[in-house]
Amino acid sequence: MQSNTPEIKSTTVIAIIHNNKVAIGADGQATMGQTVAKRTVKKIRKLKDNKIIAGFAGSTADAFTLLEHFEEKLSSHASNMKRSAIELAKDWRTDRYLRRLEAMLIVANKEELLLISGTGDVIEPDNQIAAIGSGSMYAQSAALALKKHAPHLSAEEMVKESLTIAADTCIYTNHNLVIEKLA
Repeated sequence: MQSNTPEIKSTTVIAIIHNNKVAIGADGQATMGQTVAKRTVKKIRKLKDNKIIAGFAGSTADAFTLLEHFEEKLSSHASNMKRSAIELAKDWRTDRYLRRLEAMLIVANKEELLLISGTGDVIEPDNQIAAIGSGSMYAQSAALALKKHAPHLSAEEMVKESLTIAADTCIYTNHNLVIEKLA
């Protein structure tokens, strides 16, 4: 049975590790059907005493639920990000309640960057660039080009420029950017 509720689409999130620095950013747009529902959604969170950054795309309520579960896993596994991500992905894939959640996560610390999906995937992307959401391929393509042709830029500058390019191209991405970095 098809729902009459418009599909909520939101966002572009990108994370980059470059020159031993990590930055993650997202736009602020959430849409419902063909209408902008909110322009200033914050889709980036710092976790574990600001040592891990997480970004999400998809249903906001679902993403918050996943973030809570990820934080629980971090507490259970001594803040080991990769182990926590794997355990979350296992639960997400097998638990009846979690399996219905529609969101994706990017998590990063100073050493690694992971993309976590509901299909049980935990991906450590090539080139230390991860992107999710409706404008992800635009942002990722821009980031790959910047890493290759403008290596003098910082991770934060690359994230900002990649999101700007995505916002110029994707109708579900806006220019209200939130960018966080790990110090």
